Amino acid sequence: MAYVNIGEENEQVEFKKSTGELKEGVISIASILNKHDSGDLYFGVKNNGDVIGQEISDTTTRDVSQAIRANIKPPIYPTIEKQHYGDRDVVHVKFEGKRRPYVAYGIPRIRIADEDTQMDQELYREMLNARENRTDSWETKPSKYHISDIDKEVFDGYLRKARQVGRISLDSDDPQYVMTKLELADGDTLLNAGAALFVNSGINELQMARFASDERLTFNDIKRYTGSILDLADKAIVYVADAMDWRVEFDGSLERKEFPEIPVDAVREAVINAFGHRIIESGQSVEVAVYKSFIEIYSPGKFPDDVTPEQFINEIRKPIRRNPLITRTLYYSKDMESFATGLKRISEACGKAGVKVEFYGDEYGFTVRFYRHCGEGWGDSQTKGNTQKNVQSDNGTLSGTLNGTLNPSDEQKERLKALIRQNSKITRKQMADSLDVSARTIQRLLNDMPEIHFTGGGRSGHWEIDGE
Repeated sequence: MAYVNIGEENEQVEFKKSTGELKEGVISIASILNKHDSGDLYFGVKNNGDVIGQEISDTTTRDVSQAIRANIKPPIYPTIEKQHYGDRDVVHVKFEGKRRPYVAYGIPRIRIADEDTQMDQELYREMLNARENRTDSWETKPSKYHISDIDKEVFDGYLRKARQVGRISLDSDDPQYVMTKLELADGDTLLNAGAALFVNSGINELQMARFASDERLTFNDIKRYTGSILDLADKAIVYVADAMDWRVEFDGSLERKEFPEIPVDAVREAVINAFGHRIIESGQSVEVAVYKSFIEIYSPGKFPDDVTPEQFINEIRKPIRRNPLITRTLYYSKDMESFATGLKRISEACGKAGVKVEFYGDEYGFTVRFYRHCGEGWGDSQTKGNTQKNVQSDNGTLSGTLNGTLNPSDEQKERLKALIRQNSKITRKQMADSLDVSARTIQRLLNDMPEIHFTGGGRSGHWEIDGE
């Protein structure tokens, strides 16, 4: 068969003879995005546009996807598919991205004609500044969600807490009234900020994992959730508290005293800040990673240029708000403060406990690292028999064993099943009230009972128990 020709290379189209040139192809993607925001890459095509084809196995497109995901920052989400030209197959990568500058393998390049040229430092910094100081606020744009999509349990919990701390005073509990007053809705339509805070949707993603060592080689547990910021923040805090060791001391009194290896308040501050200050529209997850010697909380949002975390800890600095609507709303419930004191509070809490904490970032995100077993009472002389898991929350306690497996009482589990059998539309708040426990305890019980799951959404949503 004669060769099929599909045109010429240009500033938005790149041809590679095969995936043997995968690295070069990934570099071309980043270069094109830095100039045109979109483009096409073909594997199995000569530079002149002649389709020569290539063998495409079950793993070929996955290999291309993994190379792009691992080596282009900020991340992009291309479409990768096999295309046929007569009896020849090619791999077509269609990509787009508007968060320039992009780097591939750590180097920024830009497309000039059909060549990928290394970007000069001045242009790179100019693009960085433009990205960080964008005027088209994602927060204030209308979302695809409406007032009826609000997670009522999360909303009620937020409003109750905001009133308790005295930072909000509203005449009504009506969600549309409240969201309008908070400037999170336009009529019945939620703005992106309102949807991120209160809707159980895919806007926010949380990834959590426990690794067997200090490297990302073998993991003992991995979880991924989507949902509202407030719900995911609770999940992350409980996950870390569960993963930590808790030291028990007896001082002669009737009550024992329990101490976490890392202050829970510091963990809570790091988690809330990770959600509040990230670049939400990037699509990246907040990540919690538990290693043998330390715990990291990662936020996909570059730390502001020309300042360091230490300056916010040691000096009086004005806040730099990436998501002002979200951070202001979290301020009303006292989940966040508005005076750029978050890092200072983390540092001070860890300092009092003798826990080493580090802050570091790169062009794509910011990480808080807490070192484990380094505070007072956590040395080699620690008595293992007096160490257990005991997850403290604002509203209740989750107890468990040293090996990290929580053991909620069988009685609570059976009572929870009975409640669901009686009312399949029961809310988590109603569960908590009926069992006289906290909402977080209910969440932990549900996490420990995979046979129970929630199906559907809105008014049609209900609980189901497998096998019944």
